[in-house]
Amino acid sequence: MGLTSKKVLLLAILFAVALFILTIWLWRRLSKRNWRAVLGRAGLLLATQLSIFALVALLANNSYLFYGSWAELFGAKQETVNSGPDGPKLKVLGTEHVGLPGGSAPSVAGRVEKVLLKGEKSKINGSAYVYLPPQYFQPEYAKKRFPTSVVLTGHPGNAKALYQGLRYPQTQHDLARKGKMQPTIMVMMSPTVVLPWDTECVDVPKGPQAETFFTHDVRQDMASHYRVGTDAKSWGVIGDSTGGYCALKIPMRHPKAFSTGVSLSGSYNASEGTSPTGDLFGGNKQLERENDLLWRQKNLPAPPVNLLVTSSKKGEENYKDTLKFIQQTKSPGRIASIILDSGSHHFDTWRREIPAALEWMSGHLKA
Repeated sequence: MGLTSKKVLLLAILFAVALFILTIWLWRRLSKRNWRAVLGRAGLLLATQLSIFALVALLANNSYLFYGSWAELFGAKQETVNSGPDGPKLKVLGTEHVGLPGGSAPSVAGRVEKVLLKGEKSKINGSAYVYLPPQYFQPEYAKKRFPTSVVLTGHPGNAKALYQGLRYPQTQHDLARKGKMQPTIMVMMSPTVVLPWDTECVDVPKGPQAETFFTHDVRQDMASHYRVGTDAKSWGVIGDSTGGYCALKIPMRHPKAFSTGVSLSGSYNASEGTSPTGDLFGGNKQLERENDLLWRQKNLPAPPVNLLVTSSKKGEENYKDTLKFIQQTKSPGRIASIILDSGSHHFDTWRREIPAALEWMSGHLKA
């Protein structure tokens, strides 16, 4: 049974209720003052508390999909498939049903494909969910190349949350139907490409080359299989939390690959030094500074990219840094923002911001 399955959740509920009833039933029998009775009461209380804690954790995980499997929860290394030196750069593993209007007709609903990306340069293989809009399958668009957005979760994150919880494909489908955004291919991924390491999209010295994977390999792999634009103006990146930090850093550091970035409640520097992040920079202070986005703004020339940041006056820790980031943005860089009166660091807030963010991003991507 999978971590997010309804059977596991039902078993957790039944187990918690059973322990609660058992505690009430046995409490009178364990009312004596000998050591066996005391240990019995303590054991029942501990077991009941742990069962309730596990139930709450499962409910939260099912709502926000922090972990998609038992392997992810316990920090197992991500399974990869080696396609060989002469194998395809991108392998389609199957399709996902996400409840888009039009059902199984791709030309009406579009399609979400689960793919394996082969990191030829970074040596990282990672999975993703690729949303192809309905127009991709329509005859009049047969020769068209489409703009592409890389969509990132936070850490540890589960890419399924991007279409199950945050509903990116469903939101784009609705906006495109209303003429508010152009059809765009979405590459939905977790920034955690080497579990359990939170690489913060950094090329770690003598470690995972996560930045190279996202800025080079993802683009190359997608271009080898799908009709995507190849210029920077065709590529954007959007993400929440850790993914939001990556969404700003990628175009700022690689403006020839990505022209547009959207950060939903993202930070402005890598949370380096804490487990499971570890040492991201190998003691290289210059590399650490270059990955600090506020430092980059102040000390380096501004790249000609389009950036959107979001925060809340109440409920978000990044509010002051977001205002500072906006104020420090220099030409030819361009900045936009969504500042809510209140909103905490979770899906409910980001679902409020995503429609406007996608519409804004669509206005800056071209193919």
